Amino acid sequence: MIRVMIVDDDALVRLGLSDLFDGDPDIEVVAQAADGLQAVEQAMAHRIDVALVDVRMPRMDGITATARLRAFPRPPKVITLTTFDLDEYVYNSLAAGADGFLLKDTDPAEILRAVHLVAAGSAMLHPTAARRLIDRYHATTHPRAAAARARLERLTPRESDVLALLAAGETNAEIAACLGMRESTVKAHVSRVLAALEVTNRVQAALMARDAGLTSRP
Repeated sequence: MIRVMIVDDDALVRLGLSDLFDGDPDIEVVAQAADGLQAVEQAMAHRIDVALVDVRMPRMDGITATARLRAFPRPPKVITLTTFDLDEYVYNSLAAGADGFLLKDTDPAEILRAVHLVAAGSAMLHPTAARRLIDRYHATTHPRAAAARARLERLTPRESDVLALLAAGETNAEIAACLGMRESTVKAHVSRVLAALEVTNRVQAALMARDAGLTSRP
């Protein structure tokens, strides 16, 4: 069962998402919050697996709340769910530790899919957000490449293989099948990769891999 928290200052949005998740037998909404501060309080009182967090909210915005949630000893995964695909929202949300970025006009089935993917350790970005992110990082590749390559040198060859497939968007199960490993072993490798690269999630690891020019082997 995936334990979800909905964080949005619009009560109708919270109601709509709650109704959507009620139709999925593998998802349970265990908390709701009307702003970032309340979200942090709820996360202290409940075990949350995935939090869907709006950006523009009173008292504490969603990006600040994401950083606070990700600083927990056992942090929930975070999906930013907002109306606006502004560059600053995409970059700042991911920098704060979000594992996904979706717009509120995303098809309901894709929102459900995102929750399952993120809960399983993958990431999911709205296509528009992904394109903005790729364009920005392509434009800043050279200043970042040397630093990215230096961090990748900390990895073992096997960890590099795992990172390359992760950067290509493969799930843990797909990486395990490709490399002939147990999925539990892949999860352990991913944890070590994140620690070695000093990043908090798969999206940031994938971006660093691309900065360094790492590609998966055929």
